[in-house]
Amino acid sequence: MNKIVLVTGASRGIGAATALRLAKAGYSVCINYLSNKTLAEKSVAEINSNGGNAIALQADVSNEKQVVHLFEKLDASLGNITHLVNNAGILLPQMPVVEMSAERINKILITNVTSYFLCSREAIKRMDNGGSIVNVSSAASRLGAPNEYVDYAASKGAIDSLTTGLSLELASKNIRVNCVRPGFIDTDMHADGGEPNRIERVKGSIPLQRGGSPDEVAASIAFLLSDDASYITGTFVDVAGGR
Repeated sequence: MNKIVLVTGASRGIGAATALRLAKAGYSVCINYLSNKTLAEKSVAEINSNGGNAIALQADVSNEKQVVHLFEKLDASLGNITHLVNNAGILLPQMPVVEMSAERINKILITNVTSYFLCSREAIKRMDNGGSIVNVSSAASRLGAPNEYVDYAASKGAIDSLTTGLSLELASKNIRVNCVRPGFIDTDMHADGGEPNRIERVKGSIPLQRGGSPDEVAASIAFLLSDDASYITGTFVDVAGGR
């Protein structure tokens, strides 16, 4: 089977590392990005120059019309999707719940939750011969992120529930749905939250005493997508250094 994967939010961080790893494993890769075309095209160039097959497609995956159009362009360029990595997400500056506006909360939920539903829906329509979906959640869904990112943590809690429900809903169709929950990973997302050196501050609370790398998360994503995980669905892999 020709393996065709869409990785959302793949211009940087975990998404970019995942796209590169999957390309090396023989997948045709669609790198979705919201605004950072330069980084997305850099990954595409790296993959293609090494004999892989990749394209970059821009879309706001929280927008239903854009998601439909994204999948139509993917169909025309690479063919029907067989694998999906729901990774796109945002983190906003640290803030206790008492200071959060409805605008902020809704932005987090639409971006981090609605996008996973929409992309899963369109992928499922095309997975007539089975397939595999991996959702990127967060250890924050278990820990709550008090005084910093409770809205983000709640959005990832929703992804955990989506994973469980969708895995049961699709099992009879041979579509597996699993979830990776990263902990403190060395990406630009911490800067988005207003503390670029956050890992340095908290690493003492991590049993392994360090942050993780995007490629360490990508390795777990790649395993769960692969045929080596053919009897695994509805499962959560915590890539969080023991925390």
